[in-house]
Amino acid sequence: MIACAVIGIGVFGPGLPDWSTARQVLSGSAPYVRADNAAPASGLLPAAERRRATPSTRIALTAAQQALTHAELDATEVPAVFGSSSGNPDIIHDICAMLAAGDYQISPTKFHNSVHNAASGYYSIAVASHRAVTSLCAFDGTAPAALLETAVQAGAAQTPVLMVCYDLPYPFPLSEARPTIDAWALALVLAPAAFEPAVARLTLIDGAGQEAADTALTDIALESIRLGNPTARMLPLFAALAQPNVRAVVLRQGNGHPLRVTVAPC
Repeated sequence: MIACAVIGIGVFGPGLPDWSTARQVLSGSAPYVRADNAAPASGLLPAAERRRATPSTRIALTAAQQALTHAELDATEVPAVFGSSSGNPDIIHDICAMLAAGDYQISPTKFHNSVHNAASGYYSIAVASHRAVTSLCAFDGTAPAALLETAVQAGAAQTPVLMVCYDLPYPFPLSEARPTIDAWALALVLAPAAFEPAVARLTLIDGAGQEAADTALTDIALESIRLGNPTARMLPLFAALAQPNVRAVVLRQGNGHPLRVTVAPC
């Protein structure tokens, strides 16, 4: 069992451009209305890096900046965990198309944007951080794996840790092999359990109740997104954070084990 506190939240997805909007929708106070939100150029990045940043990096840093601002923390002092199932799908598509056409002169910019830790690298540059940054992938269980890793780091180091998860759709024809709905980024800043002030306190139990089903969303459109985007599979946790009472959710990890998370608002 792992206990931690939530002290910052960030959300970026179609119709949910920030936590303020998402909280209204996920609490049931407002209906979900899908809208195509273009990822803004992150204010964290200097101009040169801003021009080179991919959509994956832009949405990841948008959610990260929201969570850090919410937590009122100096980003240079916060370790981070980045999780993504897809990485940079548009860049992967471009490189595959070039190689298939016999063009082996891959640009250095495309190459460095193709690696899985590109977004976390841009983040470290953007905030001039020398703290540890972890980049992980666990297929459809990436977001729960990142949540567990962040909670463990926050408890072990007794310091706030930023978690950022993001996933975008692959272009055709890669989308045929790995269909993904929309572009989503979710971020949390987790801290040691006794940290004040806090939005909520979490209790995580790894692998509790193997028969437990993943927590679903009541909104049909959001439930479809949850099932179709690896990062969005963590939306039930954010829905619990939007509620005024204690809730428990189950999130499936990459190894198939359920992660049971109890959310107690502060």
